[in-house]
Amino acid sequence: MGKTLTQKILEKQLVVGQYEQGKEIGIRIDQTLTQDATGTMAYLQFEAMGLNRVKTDLSVSYVDHNTIQIGFENADDHRYLQTVAAKYGIYYSRAGNGICHQVHLERFGKPGTTLLGSDSHTPTGGGIGQIAIGAGGLDVALAMAGEPFYLTCPRVIKINLTGRLQPWVSSKDVILKILDLFTTKGNVGCVFEYGGPGIETLTVPERATITNMGAECGVTTSIFPSDDETRKFLAAQSRENDWQELSADPDAEYFKIVDINLSELVPLASTPHSPGNISTVKELEGLEVNQVCVGSCTNSSFRDLMVVAESLKGKRVHPHVSFVLAPGSRQVVNMLARNGSLADLIECGVRLVENACGFCIGNSQSPQSNAVSLRTSNRNFLGRSGTKDANVYLVSPETAAAAILTGKITDPRDMKMPYPNVEMPDKFAVDDSMILPPSDNPDNIEIYRGPNIGEPPTNDAMPESINGIVTIVAGDYTTTDHIIPAGSRMKYRSNVPKYSEFLFEVVDPDFYHRAREIKESGRQNVIVGGVSYGQGSSREHAALCPMYMGVRAVLAKSFERIHTANLINFGIVPLTFKNEADFATIQQGNNLEIPDIREKIAHGKPLQVKNTTQGVEYEVEYDLSERASEIVLAGGMLSLIKNKA
Repeated sequence: MGKTLTQKILEKQLVVGQYEQGKEIGIRIDQTLTQDATGTMAYLQFEAMGLNRVKTDLSVSYVDHNTIQIGFENADDHRYLQTVAAKYGIYYSRAGNGICHQVHLERFGKPGTTLLGSDSHTPTGGGIGQIAIGAGGLDVALAMAGEPFYLTCPRVIKINLTGRLQPWVSSKDVILKILDLFTTKGNVGCVFEYGGPGIETLTVPERATITNMGAECGVTTSIFPSDDETRKFLAAQSRENDWQELSADPDAEYFKIVDINLSELVPLASTPHSPGNISTVKELEGLEVNQVCVGSCTNSSFRDLMVVAESLKGKRVHPHVSFVLAPGSRQVVNMLARNGSLADLIECGVRLVENACGFCIGNSQSPQSNAVSLRTSNRNFLGRSGTKDANVYLVSPETAAAAILTGKITDPRDMKMPYPNVEMPDKFAVDDSMILPPSDNPDNIEIYRGPNIGEPPTNDAMPESINGIVTIVAGDYTTTDHIIPAGSRMKYRSNVPKYSEFLFEVVDPDFYHRAREIKESGRQNVIVGGVSYGQGSSREHAALCPMYMGVRAVLAKSFERIHTANLINFGIVPLTFKNEADFATIQQGNNLEIPDIREKIAHGKPLQVKNTTQGVEYEVEYDLSERASEIVLAGGMLSLIKNKA
């Protein structure tokens, strides 16, 4: 039996366990990336391990999230990141150089290798034939220390592409179609592997858009073969030596095969407030638009922005529309400037913003009240834009361009314009001067620590029994943005006590005060959630801050992969209802007892939860490997490391 491309790469990297679907395995990580919103805590945790140098082939620290510097916190943290990188052997991509996923694809991504990133959209690297996985910062810190990364050996789903995209239909519509088919839940432990003759028609940036947003389906990662299209992209980046041809065996067996005919796709959109709410653009036509934001790590490549620039050339932004453009990298801006397209965009009326995440994470360009905002980014969760009552739609650059001109959601095929013929360049404008290499004299580097930076908090060992209060009952599809906000609040990412004050503020502003009272009374906090709890960002603060506030257990209908790992890493046990109907019987403020939890987890015994307020008892389940059980019982990974030391 032949092997999938996923299996070939994972088996090559395997250091713990055997390649057997559904079993825990540990793999060697070749490359890591961090961004500033998650990187500060990751490097604080790496420092706590007492090593002198990272042990990966390549580690890169990007500054792309919190580049808005109001107050000292972000600038201080960036200085910390720069000095840590210089001292410990990490490359440092300065603010303004671009978004981590776009820059890494351009300058560092390497077919056949493994990449672990403290950002959920790290699977962008799959567009270049890399096994690229998003994880919490602590897992990335451990990978930098040379430790294996643990994951469930995945089920591989083949997405078989045929045909060719029609004019005004793009790769964004491909991934929106996949979200329509697979939704945002139920795909944990899977990998999307792309194949079929249709892949030959897609450039690397188009493939990267598809793998980037596969994260919204909850899969471990997505990957394309490394073929001649990959070679041409790397050659244009002056990196042809990094290329190798990689593909699945013709007789490879898959968990499932899904066929998509690219020729039959139409312009699509994600409607509020989930990437999985898919409609055709035709169904939404005529809805007035207040803001259009083009960019983010999903659609900010040279090709994407050239399509927009060519569509708008010689025209003007509709008077009711604010048009914001965030290029993916300095390379992209440089090339737009050299060929005159940047001037065309400026003449059209663009609001050019920094090469950074910006509007995508809600730390700038928040729309007006009750606005309709079209964005080429990857998430439209409630409140993520910074305006809670705004309605955000996720669309392709082509559909965005049509709305910029008409002021309404418009099917771009109806614009009666020739589709821009954007050819991939034979040579990109390579300039790595804003990527600083690590110091050759690390002993001379003094790490800068501003007043906002504190030691990473650790947890106590799991108590013999839990006697806690239900602090919140969260609904289905609770995202990490619901748990701990992005945007301007992330400037407190290095100050866990302060950041914890904003837990659940978008859905329940009183959560922090209740949790503090319960913690101060000597009781534990327990969170109850619905389906797909913890989807979205890899932000480990969605587990770290609850841990700091005394949360010892989260009881949900189901969990997403990265958040589950983060909960375990910080000593919070993820429990699922054996009978989902029991969810309806739990209310905020109920007293829950989990007797003998320590002894039962240690020996893999069933757990009971007693709701003494309601007078009922539930059987709950947990899926912890022997390694994960040891971490939870110790109170988290850092506590375990300290205990062993």
